Amino acid sequence: MIKPSHATVPPGITTLADYEAAAQAHLPPEVWRHIQEGAGEERTLARNRAAFARWGFLPRAMADLRGGSTALSLFGRAHLAPLMLAPIAYQRLAHPDGELAVTRAAAALGAGMIASTLSSVSLEEIAHTARDASRQLGLAPSPLWFQLYLQPDRADSLALVRRAEAAGFEAIVLTVDAAIKPAGLSLPAGIEAANLKGMTRLRQTATAGGRIILGTALADAAPRWEDLEWLRATTRLPVLVKGMVLDDDARRAVEMGADGLILSNHGGRVLDGLPSPLDVLPGLRDAIGTSLPVLIDSGIRSGADMAKAIALGATAVLLGRPQMHALAVAGMAGVAHTLHLLRTELELTMAQLGCPTLADLTPRRLIRIREEF
Repeated sequence: MIKPSHATVPPGITTLADYEAAAQAHLPPEVWRHIQEGAGEERTLARNRAAFARWGFLPRAMADLRGGSTALSLFGRAHLAPLMLAPIAYQRLAHPDGELAVTRAAAALGAGMIASTLSSVSLEEIAHTARDASRQLGLAPSPLWFQLYLQPDRADSLALVRRAEAAGFEAIVLTVDAAIKPAGLSLPAGIEAANLKGMTRLRQTATAGGRIILGTALADAAPRWEDLEWLRATTRLPVLVKGMVLDDDARRAVEMGADGLILSNHGGRVLDGLPSPLDVLPGLRDAIGTSLPVLIDSGIRSGADMAKAIALGATAVLLGRPQMHALAVAGMAGVAHTLHLLRTELELTMAQLGCPTLADLTPRRLIRIREEF
């Protein structure tokens, strides 16, 4: 059972680390483990944070900060900062309002949100809540994207795309490398994949001497290049490809019409031994150039982390687990406070570095730290 969270942010919460430390007391042990765990020996999980610690800053003295801003444009939509909420499944595990609380927080802070195929609230309700919250606050609607897990039956995938289009989502994020992963948490009563009701779901249970993964329907349904080609031809919305899409694969995705990439190892949850997205980001930029948006996730915990990612070539960053921490501690208010903290920390970092705009955050503002972490 979820323990009641505060209606407001508790005293003493001033960083994302504070939310993480407080969240465990609000969650059942099995849900806490599910949120925090990584794959295998959790080396990739640790590497995601260590990658940011290996970079320090080189400030410019007495830079002119007049007219500074963290604003950017993605696919014709204004963003107040290079920050979006990553797609997180089953957010009602952390709070009864789940995705609706996160949606309201994003609307209040003008932050973009990516809704998961595996959300515990329907995509239509998320879109309606986003518009309604913005209208009540007298604000322009914040950007809203839909993350797509391809379904075994292509007709079901098409139905999800058409529903997202009709609901007013502005981009499709195709996740390509998480179709095969270990079984996760058994969902509590009342929590389900709200978008997939009535659709075919594949699960593989191995038997001694039988097929385990390869050669099963689960593996056969994993995303292929022809699926990206199909999706690009199916929708007029921008399509972003999310996963560890590197070098030749990244170039191929762009050639097939991808409008952007999201470099992600899923917070170290899928395959242990993967590099941190931050470590491979410069090489990816070398492979595809600077014109295409590249977003990254996995390990972002502060505005300083955001600045490092932007300096190394990211267009924007996605925030994952900290959504669940803040949601568990203080619901909508916690997520909104988290977004505010990150924007504040980013602007403080940029001001101290002498970088009034995102374009001023370049590799020249970073130094590689030689100590071992």
